[in-house]
Amino acid sequence: MTDKQIHVSVADDAHRFLATDQTVWFSELPSASTEEQLLGLPADQRFAADTEGSDPSTYPGVYGVYPMTLAVPGTGSSVHHVPCAGLTWVGVHPDHRRRGVLTAMMRHHLEQVHETPGQHVSALHASEPAIYGRYGYGLASLELEVSLGRGTTLTAPHLEELAGATTTRMGVRTDPAMPARLRECHQSFAELGTVIGEVDYYARVCQELPEELRDKEPGRVLFAERGGADVGFALFRRTHKWERSRPSGELSVWALVGDPAARLALLRRLVDFDLMGTVKIRATGVEDPMLLWAGGPRSTSDVGTYDSLWVRLVDLPEALMQRSWSARCDVVVDVADRAAPWNEGSWRISVDDSGTATVERTSNPADVQLDVTALGAAYLGGGNLVTMHSAGLVAEHRPGAVAELWRAMRTDVVATAAWMF
Repeated sequence: MTDKQIHVSVADDAHRFLATDQTVWFSELPSASTEEQLLGLPADQRFAADTEGSDPSTYPGVYGVYPMTLAVPGTGSSVHHVPCAGLTWVGVHPDHRRRGVLTAMMRHHLEQVHETPGQHVSALHASEPAIYGRYGYGLASLELEVSLGRGTTLTAPHLEELAGATTTRMGVRTDPAMPARLRECHQSFAELGTVIGEVDYYARVCQELPEELRDKEPGRVLFAERGGADVGFALFRRTHKWERSRPSGELSVWALVGDPAARLALLRRLVDFDLMGTVKIRATGVEDPMLLWAGGPRSTSDVGTYDSLWVRLVDLPEALMQRSWSARCDVVVDVADRAAPWNEGSWRISVDDSGTATVERTSNPADVQLDVTALGAAYLGGGNLVTMHSAGLVAEHRPGAVAELWRAMRTDVVATAAWMF
């Protein structure tokens, strides 16, 4: 229960917004200016929860939104980019926990998205995954963290010619043109489940504050080029380590983008740097060809699995109609959505031979009963609805209806891992 009325609106004090975030996340305070630290987060997309008599130096809660696009299933094997609200910077001040602040901010966020023309989807990376299912977010993609030893052999016989025609070259991360260059390449080679930010978001990717560089190498950019054009890039950093006077450093890659031949060329370069012992690649999709090139999971040093992107259908019918579908279906779903009541109720989902869906209200009996989180999880073609049915998370009132809906939603390949934002 709330002890005071909570008001959520655009944060009118950037210093107070940042101070709240720093209180929640308790990291070392950078010496950079407030606006430098808030780079990439538009001023009109910084929101704060406030109450009467709250501390004037911090807000009870804050959240931000990166304007983004999300690559959803398109026609055939293509992807279609739809507007997406990238929810980020979410935090509740320790003095205001368990008083309804997060619920008020999430309600405000969903209402804001619902009222924005053309925007029907929100997405996030969860610091604590148990939280956001309560607000209708479904786990739509997984990611792997893969460790390769130096000199790992990567085998792809039918990519050799194209990979051989690809050159790799170090770029200068501080180059003023770098954010736009990264964004253009990222968008050109976006896979299903990729999130793309505005240019300022990539400026933030390139930004490194002095406190973040203490005892660390500056982040590096390695481009793949073919025919004079960028066809991929990797973002990485090396860390010195010596064992028994032998070099055994770690090269950490947190972004690997490009067509398959470009990524193969980049990886071959990355596993061949001097003084390294291990190459750790983060944000790898679960069906990334890297595992096949290396000879399978047991041919790597280690593989860890984590949740990646959580997707929320804010305007359910419009979001479902924005993506392409894989098979015909005609299913009535009864949707529970406590956080966005405009989505509650029964919807008829009809998909024709072209993969185009029509989603409309109906009074017909429901074939399937589920929570909106299940549709968010299945939105990118993952989150198997049949498995959810077996697990008791989805109810079926017409035999075969869950499988019919899932066949229409699934994709040939699963969504890749999305960059952290």
